[in-house]
Order: sequence, then structure tokens, then C-alpha cells
Amino acid sequence: MNDIHIKNGIVIPYHELEITTSRSGGPGGQHVNKTETRITIRWNVNETSAFAKPLKERVLKNLGSRLTADGYLIIHNSESRSQLQNKKNALKYLTAIVREALLVPKKRIKTKVPKKEKEKRLQEKKRRGDIKKGRSKIFDE
Repeated sequence: MNDIHIKNGIVIPYHELEITTSRSGGPGGQHVNKTETRITIRWNVNETSAFAKPLKERVLKNLGSRLTADGYLIIHNSESRSQLQNKKNALKYLTAIVREALLVPKKRIKTKVPKKEKEKRLQEKKRRGDIKKGRSKIFDE
């Protein structure tokens, strides 16, 4: 089978993936009871040769909650009644998850609130306060 291309020359070797089948749940009558269409993909992120050390650290950090204690990323797919289609979907999902984990967030650039906006906000607050003051009863002593 082919290796999984993530992006920019990053490739997960196919031999690192453990792909197993099992019986799928849900509707399907007798068909679902005798065919193994559910696909489970297990991939050990700790022991992969797909990434350099810094990339591996980023993936481990970003996928932390999705990994098992041993460092495995497990993906199940049983959307279709076709084993082949489920396998394609699971591999596509794996690719999307790893791409997302590799993303480096853009640095936030601080911006200053313009003077006009501050004045506008204060004017609106003053106007609202005046409206509320106008609702109160005035007692003459």
C-alpha cells in the first residue's frame, strides 16, 4: 500500500500503521452480523520515523488528549457498509488530524484601540446613564 502524504514532504510510512477490521454496529440486518467493515487504525506517534524531533514534540503536544498512555493515536471508522470506503475515510481522517496538529499558530499582534473608539464608547455610556437617570422619580424636599 502507499505511504500517507501529510504535507511538504512529510510522509507517514504505511508499515507504521496497524490496520484492523471488526464487525460494525448499527443498522444493516444480517449483513452487519457477518462482515467486518469497521476499520481501526493504530499509529504510535512516539516511535514514528515520519517527523524530526521538533515536529514530533509539536504533534505530541497538540494531540496529547487524543493519545493513549503508550502514545498511540487510534482512529475508528464505520460510516459505510464498505470496508474499503471505511479504510479510505479513516486514512483521510488521520491525515487531517496530523495536519492540524502540525499547524503553528500565528503570533498575535497587539493593536491599540483608537482614541475615537474610546471616546465613542464613553459617550455611549454617558448617554445610557442619562437615560436611566431620567427614569428615576424626583422627590422635592
